Amino acid sequence: MKTVQVLDKRFKLSISEEDIQKRVNEIAQQMNKDLEGKSPLFVCILNGAFMFASDIFKQITVENSSITFFRLSSYVGTKSTGKIKLIMGFTEDLANRTVVILEDIVDTGVTIQNTIEQVKAHKPKEIYIATLVYKPEACKVPVNLDYVGFEIPNKFIVGYGLDYDLMGRNLPAIYTLAEDE
Repeated sequence: MKTVQVLDKRFKLSISEEDIQKRVNEIAQQMNKDLEGKSPLFVCILNGAFMFASDIFKQITVENSSITFFRLSSYVGTKSTGKIKLIMGFTEDLANRTVVILEDIVDTGVTIQNTIEQVKAHKPKEIYIATLVYKPEACKVPVNLDYVGFEIPNKFIVGYGLDYDLMGRNLPAIYTLAEDE
């Protein structure tokens, strides 16, 4: 589909399903090399990263890999509130583990910075950060991203786990808000 309607907004195709899957495969293969022998714990940031995390994790061949989930909230409508709300924290022991944070989008950097601080409090051995989408123009805090799927302009997007007021997550491609074009 070239355009989609999500609630009261129209969105145009930005990143195809095929391009997403190709890039996810490339990231997973690089992770398999980088994480060999490390028994990594993947941390999926909910809700948005669930599709990215699922597609990455299905391709991870590193022995003794595991996955857990961490839930934060920072968006209302099409805008970040700038405030992070912890909804579901860790139940696993992260001490001395190699942790790979899987995020759907890094825009302001505030959410990923908060997540890194939360992970560091558990004293992991090392932390890797992977994001499907990065908006460098929107980033307000310095972040070190180890794996980036796509760098995009500072425009509002939906699809592949990303939502607009909880809708549009199920779209297999990524769409940009038409009025942002």
